[in-house]
Amino acid sequence: MENKIPVEELTQLVVDALVGAGASNAMAQATARSLVAAEMAGLGGHGLSRVQLYAQHVREGRANGTVEPRIAHEKGAACLIDARGGLAYLAMELATREAARRAHEFGVAFCAVTHSHHCGAMDFHLVPLAAAGLIGIGFTNSPAAINAWAGKQPLFGTNPIAAVFPRAGHAPLIIDLSLTEVARGKIMVAAKEGRPIPQGWALDADGKPTTDATAALTGSMAAIGGVKGVLLALMVELLCCALTGAQFGFENDSFFEPGRPASIGHALLAIDPGALAGSAAYAERIETLIAAMLEDEDVRLPGERRHRLVAEARANGITVTDAVLLQLRELAA
Repeated sequence: MENKIPVEELTQLVVDALVGAGASNAMAQATARSLVAAEMAGLGGHGLSRVQLYAQHVREGRANGTVEPRIAHEKGAACLIDARGGLAYLAMELATREAARRAHEFGVAFCAVTHSHHCGAMDFHLVPLAAAGLIGIGFTNSPAAINAWAGKQPLFGTNPIAAVFPRAGHAPLIIDLSLTEVARGKIMVAAKEGRPIPQGWALDADGKPTTDATAALTGSMAAIGGVKGVLLALMVELLCCALTGAQFGFENDSFFEPGRPASIGHALLAIDPGALAGSAAYAERIETLIAAMLEDEDVRLPGERRHRLVAEARANGITVTDAVLLQLRELAA
């Protein structure tokens, strides 16, 4: 059975679940905002499905539930925020605020986060930048999933890249993608059900393409676009870790197995269109491109579906299965 739960009620359930596991109210609130927003946008893999895992990591000490992030280093338009081993969301909110403030002052800003945990749907952290009239680009690394080209061992994370582009009088364009052909969760489901997976999704432990889901789970994920996707994953590792001091994908343990505290890196780039050709020129140029795209009636703008789903969820509540709702209520009790 499915239930329609108001956004506010669901958010409070997530807060209570995380506070019950040992998180501070501030950390729980920031985390709940992101997870519920992802669920509203139809991104279940970054939504309520993460609550139990986060609560477990807080209880086990893999994520510190009570620390407050701080600015560790700063210079002009750049700053480094130390999440101090906590859940990512308070640190990411600080990074977003700093990126917006510095971009308005300097025209551009680069704010990174170190010693962090999983940061969920990356576009969530960029939407406030678009609301402030700024272009936002975000990156994060993650535990190892992708081999170096021609290699056998996973080294790089799925390493999502996201961007938001504000529009005058319209919702922003939202682009958000991981650098693997498919989410690992789909392979896990196929392995559990004994089904093969399509060619091109994953590699086995010897670095060879496989359709065996079980073999894929002991191997690695295939990058989008072959070597081009691998090099993009490498780029994200360097931006998020070499610049921040965080651990590379191969140095972090899987979130889904017992392991050590995470030390993930995230990075946000904010750009003020007014600092370049000017806000009016930017607005004209982006609308010209969008108009050309929409001349084809089959084209859907990136982020369009998410905006629609979020509006529906705010008006009618979020659809939650009995099993998920029971789990949340047990965690929150």
